[in-house]
Amino acid sequence: MTDTQTVIAGARSDCKANVYAMIDQLFTGFFELHGDQITSDDPAIVAGLAKLADQPIAVIATQKGNNLEDRLATHFGSPEPAGYRKALRVMRLAEKLNFPIITLVNTPGAYPGADAEAAGQGQMIAKNISEMLQLKVPILTLIVGEAGSGGALALACSDQIWMFENSMYSVLSPEGFASIMWKDAHLADKAAELMRLTPDWLLKQHAIHRIIPEKMLTDGSLKTALTSAIGELCQQDNATRLAKRAAFFSKILTVCWF
Repeated sequence: MTDTQTVIAGARSDCKANVYAMIDQLFTGFFELHGDQITSDDPAIVAGLAKLADQPIAVIATQKGNNLEDRLATHFGSPEPAGYRKALRVMRLAEKLNFPIITLVNTPGAYPGADAEAAGQGQMIAKNISEMLQLKVPILTLIVGEAGSGGALALACSDQIWMFENSMYSVLSPEGFASIMWKDAHLADKAAELMRLTPDWLLKQHAIHRIIPEKMLTDGSLKTALTSAIGELCQQDNATRLAKRAAFFSKILTVCWF
């Protein structure tokens, strides 16, 4: 396999499908919040309050599931509009409580089903992006595995974006790219090489802030790094932090996607 294929295989590893295990490794006292207060509770989004060391935070994550039944329920980690509404509800709560937000992203993208589109999928993605850019509390995103399209961006408009060394961040999946370009999803490996979706390239383009070795999750150093980063972000005044957040995304949308 090429380096890109190795990264994609690692990003899609079943070891990363259960976000609850990662939450338990990084945080204490996780209290999950359910539902969007309008329609339903999307299992593809896990959200709640927890502590990072002694710092109260809000945690929002995508969940793929441990078995076929779970993965069908979560659409293999692809949130519906209710999931994005739940995420935004918890983000707004975090702002009221003055809690920093950490998002853990592992999604191929938003669920593209007809029912989801009819329920306002595009509108919710746009609303999340818009509101995340205005939230007055620090936000840090860790891309755990896949981070595809606007469905990932709707959870990642943050002050800091970190990626595991085996993760991917792209405007769509390699299979989707190949289907559009060559009408053949089997050319996904060729598409992946052209898409430049690996952490190394994205860091060079200043589209992310840091690459995280996978071992940092198990040896405890990721928790330490998150604690330090959140502490530094909390020291910034709101106006400065919001200006930096907006400038960062203005730049990457210009440099990386066009």
